[in-house]
Amino acid sequence: MVNNWLNIIQKKLLPPRCVLCGSPGYGDLDLCLGCLTDLPRNLSCCYRCGEHFETAIDVPQLCGRCLQKSPAFDETYAPFLYQSQMRYLIGQLKFANDYKNARLMAALLAEHIADSAELPDCLLPVPLHPKRYRERGFNQSIEIARHLSRQLGIPLDLRSCVRQRDTGHQTGLPAKQRRKNMRLAFKIVRPLTFQHVAIIDDVMTTGATASALAAALKQAGAGKVDVWVCARA
Repeated sequence: MVNNWLNIIQKKLLPPRCVLCGSPGYGDLDLCLGCLTDLPRNLSCCYRCGEHFETAIDVPQLCGRCLQKSPAFDETYAPFLYQSQMRYLIGQLKFANDYKNARLMAALLAEHIADSAELPDCLLPVPLHPKRYRERGFNQSIEIARHLSRQLGIPLDLRSCVRQRDTGHQTGLPAKQRRKNMRLAFKIVRPLTFQHVAIIDDVMTTGATASALAAALKQAGAGKVDVWVCARA
């Protein structure tokens, strides 16, 4: 009851406005309808890794990479492509500390998940190495996951896994080198109490990070691991 009244007061005093153009927000989103419509959608993709297909598909399919070598995770939910406005929104969160974008991206992701996915037992944001965390001051995956947890009513797990190796920046590296860098990058430090886990991240490029984390989770006893990301590169 109290939370509902707080939300109503907040909407009256601080109604949502589009973070891209400044127009009034659409519904509860910090995006107007026009900018929301213009976001690059990942409509046809591999159900396992989320890689975009150039042609539309009618039934779930695997891409060539997943047919050759399946990643450790089971399914990927990536509603947008890492292009244009979505690249800007993620970049502003990640490198300009624009925290309101985490709430926006969580809302967009939650809407997509509610329409298409089996809800997991917990959400696990991709951990940052302590060195990287000190440099950035926050973990954008945790910021997104906090909002998702509240919106969907799913427990958030921030303690079961740590990043034990500083893998450095992966930008520009080929997929093979990314996979090599990510070997044994994650460690499960307490017994898992969940069978179905959703890994949360802002963007997926090759899937090497998510696959390494999923492998560690499954080795620790998880039965199913999905990946939820805002965008797919």
